[in-house]
Amino acid sequence: MNYEVIIVGAGPAGIFTALELNKREPNKKVLLIEAGRSIDKRSCPKEKTNKCVSCKPYCHITTGFSGAGAFSDGKLSLNYEVGGDLPELIGGNLVQKYIDYTDKIYLEFGADNRVEGLDNPEAVKEIRRKAIEGNLKLVDCPIRHLGTEKAQEIYLKIQEHLLEKGIEIKFNTSVKDLIIENGKIKGVKVTDSVTRTKDEDISSDTVVVATGRKGSDWFKDMCIDHDIAHKAGTVDIGVRVELRNEVMESVNNVLYESKLIGYPAPFKDKVRTFCQNPGGFVSQENYDNNMAIVNGHSYKDKKSNNTNLAILSSHNFEEPFNQPIEYGKKVAELVNMLGNGSILVQRYGDILAGKRTWQKELDRSNVRYTLPDAVAGDLTSAIPYRTMTNIINFIESLNVVVPGFASEETLLYGPEIKFYSNKVIIDENFETNINGLYCLGDSSGWTRGLMMASAMGVMMGEKLA
Repeated sequence: MNYEVIIVGAGPAGIFTALELNKREPNKKVLLIEAGRSIDKRSCPKEKTNKCVSCKPYCHITTGFSGAGAFSDGKLSLNYEVGGDLPELIGGNLVQKYIDYTDKIYLEFGADNRVEGLDNPEAVKEIRRKAIEGNLKLVDCPIRHLGTEKAQEIYLKIQEHLLEKGIEIKFNTSVKDLIIENGKIKGVKVTDSVTRTKDEDISSDTVVVATGRKGSDWFKDMCIDHDIAHKAGTVDIGVRVELRNEVMESVNNVLYESKLIGYPAPFKDKVRTFCQNPGGFVSQENYDNNMAIVNGHSYKDKKSNNTNLAILSSHNFEEPFNQPIEYGKKVAELVNMLGNGSILVQRYGDILAGKRTWQKELDRSNVRYTLPDAVAGDLTSAIPYRTMTNIINFIESLNVVVPGFASEETLLYGPEIKFYSNKVIIDENFETNINGLYCLGDSSGWTRGLMMASAMGVMMGEKLA
């Protein structure tokens, strides 16, 4: 089989590449390859069982049409300063132009018209003043909140639109290898992702890799095997924090999501908040080898009494070490080991007291944990000292902005790790050193989040038209 363009991965970057390319070149023969199911066939058994059952051969939260985005809280960050390093490659003003353009596409497919964070500038100034007092930087970023259930509806409409327009999508299909000859891409080798049979070669002189965080490890292997230029990037290691809405309402009501950055002593590493979910729920994602990673989401209509958000500590390694993804995995494995394969949860007060948390202590807390199968324990026995020190000192700074954030009963879940540390060397057209091979989205290491990945996909589609 031969196609003019092959797109590997049906996450936001791949989807929007196909959307824009089809809009500009409707007769182009395009194939979209996805390891998981169509979005209408994706479901997590945990909604009924209240316990992760480790779905095989892949987790339905991280894999399938629209990627992990379909089961996230669905927040679109509308400022180019949030969502990755793409502005360093092509310039902030250009990225902002495509964010605005991509936002209109989301609106066309049913996104909520409301934008959070614009209603009360005086209250924002007060939050910024407190952030400065706590040695933190508040990043202004309007947010369009899709909601977990609404995001799935929107991506279903996009999936149906692509199929109606003639975009071929191969579901349950994994790319085993890239076919590269004399420095040029020639196609991909694929197999059935469930049975691992039905191997075949598919030809194309243009291949776009957009496999997201889930596929970043696979693409790093491809980079090593085929001498695709790349470098070790940053690995973000942290926790998911959960506390009562009453504590967070001064921020939730004004910004919905507060994006705060700090460089706490003594190490001065970058630490930031990420993915804040007012009235949200802590969730679990499973990666290869049954690795359990914590996340969070929020619905448009269903609400809890809690707010959850991530606190991530960024780590950059120097020579000779160049395996930050593997480092993050080792940390996750240790935390999972202590939780017997489950997400671990600990009260902040117990961390300061140097003790583990017991289930009976969780049960009597004001903060009722929203991840039902989380296991009470001791995160500090697995998370590195430097990371844990960064998190603790950052929480103390956050307490200046949000009094009560550093309460003894604030819950910390782990591990939360972002696997986008492999950074692929690409030019301004997103092409690698292999002729005809492009890389974008979170798997490229240049984006971090729905909107930036989607906008990068729009740019890719325009460039290929």
